[in-house]
Amino acid sequence: MTPGGRRGGSRPTLEQVAARAGVGRGTVSRVINGSPKVSERTRTLVQQAVADLGYVPNRAARALAANRADTVALVVPETETRLFAEPYFSGIIRGAGGELADHDMQLLLTLIRTSKERRRFADYLAGHRVDGVLLVSVHGDDPLPDLLAGMAIPTVLNGRRSAGETAAYVDSDNAGGAQAAVEHLIGRGRRRVATIAGPPDMYVAHCRLDGYRQAVRVAGRPEDTGLIAHGDFTEEGGRRAMRELLARRPALDAVFCASDVMAAGARRELRESGRRIPDDVALVGFDDSAIARHMDPALTSVRQPIEEMGRAMARLLMEQIAGGGGPASRVPAAPSGTHLVLPTELVRRASS
Repeated sequence: MTPGGRRGGSRPTLEQVAARAGVGRGTVSRVINGSPKVSERTRTLVQQAVADLGYVPNRAARALAANRADTVALVVPETETRLFAEPYFSGIIRGAGGELADHDMQLLLTLIRTSKERRRFADYLAGHRVDGVLLVSVHGDDPLPDLLAGMAIPTVLNGRRSAGETAAYVDSDNAGGAQAAVEHLIGRGRRRVATIAGPPDMYVAHCRLDGYRQAVRVAGRPEDTGLIAHGDFTEEGGRRAMRELLARRPALDAVFCASDVMAAGARRELRESGRRIPDDVALVGFDDSAIARHMDPALTSVRQPIEEMGRAMARLLMEQIAGGGGPASRVPAAPSGTHLVLPTELVRRASS
């Protein structure tokens, strides 16, 4: 028999821990699951017995008893190409994954690109295989948030579908960040400031375009719709939009892009058209990703705390799960603290 009382290295049981501590099996379970309804003396006895026997809780059994899966799905309704090309997503995944690991939760990454995949995911959720969902890159017409609300699954969005979003979400100050970027360009003496906005079906794109327009108004300049083009948050989309802008307004001397990835595409098009950055055209992006730091010249960009957004999303979701309630979208107004908007900061570099 081993010093801890085990025979031949067999795995110790909950009953053996209870016998060694001189308490009931239920008391041991409460201590292991962190229940406050245990005296400090009893908690110490159980913890000592756990250490002496080398007891490791059966995670699957514990989750089953608590009607929990100990798993959170992070859902990205985008293609693999977009997921791996856009540094934003990796930042959210790192932040959310780190926070969930601190809570001893598994992270399940799920891509949903078609209605068939959405139905399959709904069937998966119906099997109680996840405790909650983190939803990233929300488009205005995406039915998934309402589907999750109807299934009473705790959910936190990254961003919003509209100004009246009631579901729990974590966002950044998109309008304020965009306004600061354009004010910076105007302050540098640029006269014809264009913008490459994001896709019209995403609220984040509307917010960044609103920030651009506000900066133009504050400067007392008339809005020129010929200086506005839309991309799709991809490099190629940024390049197409830049080509469109140059065809319409060849004398433009600055461009604010709603993402660093689109700024990279715009930079390629500007160079191929013979424009120098920043001598002929100043360039600013949004995200302050690794792309911004490694561009030549280095890209001025609006920094948003991407990893902290992922962590905050996971924290909000864990609070929902611990509270045992459904998502905030099932109540008329979300509880205080479930709508978080984090600040942004303009990082000035050589491109402007």
